[in-house]
Amino acid sequence: MKKLNMACIGVGNMGRALLRGMVTSGAVVPSRVFASDRNKQRLAELKRELKIHTSSDNREATRRADVVILAVKPQILHKVLDELAGQVQKQALFVSIAAGYPTGLIEQTLGDKTRVIRAMPNIAAMVGQAATAICAGRWAKKSDIRVATKLFETCGTCTTVDESLMDAVTGLSGTGPMYVFIIIEALSDAGVKVGLSRQQATALAIQTVSGAARMVKETGKHPIFLKDLVTSPGGTAINALYSMEKTGLRADLMDAVEAATRRSRELGLPLSGDGQQET
Repeated sequence: MKKLNMACIGVGNMGRALLRGMVTSGAVVPSRVFASDRNKQRLAELKRELKIHTSSDNREATRRADVVILAVKPQILHKVLDELAGQVQKQALFVSIAAGYPTGLIEQTLGDKTRVIRAMPNIAAMVGQAATAICAGRWAKKSDIRVATKLFETCGTCTTVDESLMDAVTGLSGTGPMYVFIIIEALSDAGVKVGLSRQQATALAIQTVSGAARMVKETGKHPIFLKDLVTSPGGTAINALYSMEKTGLRADLMDAVEAATRRSRELGLPLSGDGQQET
């Protein structure tokens, strides 16, 4: 990894998080990292913080890149690909984090058996705790999968799935932090409602969610087993569970994941004959 020239197109929240993870972990050498974006203020901040190269010109940033991270929104990715076609090294590996955008469309635009890895990290990359899934395009090698895995492990965990499951990943873990943020907010509101201060309620909600997640991870037990440890006969937890079942919390979460998965598929609609993304 340290011998590779890395380029990141787009330095929004996710692009910045990935760059910070790569550089601060020591996985890459800052002098070999190039970032491009139209937001000059973000570029200036990253240059000061990470000591990397920056540019507002995508082609300049990727000219010498061995690995190109495509960290732009799926709605504009086709424009970026058109701009880069024929302008980067033929052996470059492309790693796309654009939701719903298939590897085949990237290969089609860049041509010449382009090696592509598609990835779906989540916003927890900002604190080094992302859950990321990756899949390989038609021409990607096993070594490319290893490079991408090491890249995303600098800011969390990484697993490999079939591309047919990437929209489901987007619906579950890609969008997932939002579900948890809503749950924490709701628990905090509930704490205030029953008499706690906002500060107390939020702190307790955060630690409760964090602790419960850690229990599932470290014990290896199924969540239903751990749930039964809490729900003693006639106690508070079983009454709370009954209330949640009546209001359909489980179904709401399942519907939310399904809706996000469906939207991810919509974002990946094939290109129409005129080269524009269908809507």
